[in-house]
Amino acid sequence: MRLTLQIDKLRMLAPFRISGYVFEHAPVLRVELEDQGHRGRGEASGVYYLDDTPEQMQATLEGLRDQIEAGVTRADLQQLLPRGGARNALDCALWDLEASRAGKPAWALAGLQQVRPLLTTWTLGADDPATMQSIAINRYAPAKALKLKLSGELEVDIERVRVVRQARPDVWIGVDANQGYTVDVLDALIPVLMDHDVRLLEQPLRRGREADLKGFARPLPFAADESVQDVSEIGALEGLFDVINIKLDKSGGLTEGLAMVETARALGMRVMVGNMMGSSWAMAPAFIVGQHCDVVDLDGPLVLAEDRVPGVRYDDGLIHCDDSVWGTGVQS
Repeated sequence: MRLTLQIDKLRMLAPFRISGYVFEHAPVLRVELEDQGHRGRGEASGVYYLDDTPEQMQATLEGLRDQIEAGVTRADLQQLLPRGGARNALDCALWDLEASRAGKPAWALAGLQQVRPLLTTWTLGADDPATMQSIAINRYAPAKALKLKLSGELEVDIERVRVVRQARPDVWIGVDANQGYTVDVLDALIPVLMDHDVRLLEQPLRRGREADLKGFARPLPFAADESVQDVSEIGALEGLFDVINIKLDKSGGLTEGLAMVETARALGMRVMVGNMMGSSWAMAPAFIVGQHCDVVDLDGPLVLAEDRVPGVRYDDGLIHCDDSVWGTGVQS
C-alpha cells in the first residue's frame, strides 16, 4: 500500500465568525492510499479548538507511514490513532479504497440499501444582524433550514434571531452558541428562542460544564457538539442533552461516526451530523452518517470559493451526493 499526504488550502468566500473564533482560511489534509490498482481518498480539517491542525495531522501520519503502508485496516486504526482529524482522513481513505476493491459504493458497505438527498441546514456566521438577514434573504434564499451562529453577546444574539426569523418565516431555524454562554444567561435567551420558533440550541455551555445542565428545563432540544467527541463520551450526556452532533473530524472517521449513531439511539437520544470546514470530499462520508440522522448540517462547501469537482449538489434546500464524489474509489 502506498500513502500520499497533501495539505490543500481551500479558499473561503469570506471570513466566517463563531463564538470566540474567526475562520479566514480552510486548510485540509488530503490522504490517498493506493494498493494493487485501487485508490482511496479521505479529507479532514481537524478540530480547531483542540489545536488539531492539518500540519499536525500530516506529521502524525508521516510518523506512522511504515505501519500504514504495511496494510493497515479500519479496525487497526481504532488502536493505532486517537480520535481526531488524522484518523478521520485515513479512515475515510480506507472506506474509499475498500469500496474500490469491492466494486460497491461505501454506503452499501455501511449496510444501507440506498441513499437519499437530505434536508440540510445552511449556516450563517455570527456577523452583524443586518448582514445575517441579508444573507438569509439573498445568498441563502434556496435554504429550507438555517443554523445561526451566536457569539455569546446576549442582546446582539437576540437581534440576530429576531431579524433572521422576520426575514425567513418559512424555514426551520436552529442556533449554535459554540460554548458561548453560561447557564444563568440561558434563562434570558431561551424565551426568545421559543418566541421565534427556534427548533434547536446547540452547545450552549463550555465543554466541561455539562453538569450545569442537570435539572435545567429544556423546552427545546439541546444538542451537544464540543461536549461529545466520540462514542466514549455519549453516556455521560444522557439526561443533559437531547441530540448528539456527530462530526467525523471529532470522532476520528466514518467508522466511529456510525458507532456513535448506534450508541446514541440505544440511549434514546437523537442524532445530528455536522462538519468542520471542508470540501465535498469531507461531506460525502458524513452524508452516509446523515442517512441515519434527525438533523443534518452538511454545508461546508457553501462557504468555499471553490469546491472539488465533481462535488455535492445543493438543490431546493437538499444536499445530493452522487457516488462519483467519493465512496467508489479514486477514478482519476
